[in-house]
Amino acid sequence: MALYHFNAEGLEKAVSSGDLVMVDLWAPWCGPCRMLGPTIEKLADQYEGKAVIGKLNTDDEQELAMKLGVMSIPCVIFFKDGKEIDRKVGLMPAQAYTDVLDANL
Repeated sequence: MALYHFNAEGLEKAVSSGDLVMVDLWAPWCGPCRMLGPTIEKLADQYEGKAVIGKLNTDDEQELAMKLGVMSIPCVIFFKDGKEIDRKVGLMPAQAYTDVLDANL
């Protein structure tokens, strides 16, 4: 499976690579986050080799979540060339994420 489980160091490494990165910031207690999980897993398989897709547990990485300005979860942030290019907050259909991925490949 192509799904990454990021910590702060791993996310920094992925973002600084310049690749297209999509990270799902979530927490185990968050119902909408758990509902989004299967979508993120499918996208990781679908975009394997094209984009780096992963999850970051905000309970484990609270400082990073604050640094990224995450106010509500689920929050999916897209990075390219080391910079944030888009952000989706809340539970959304898969197309909301594939539109951003496809536009930036």
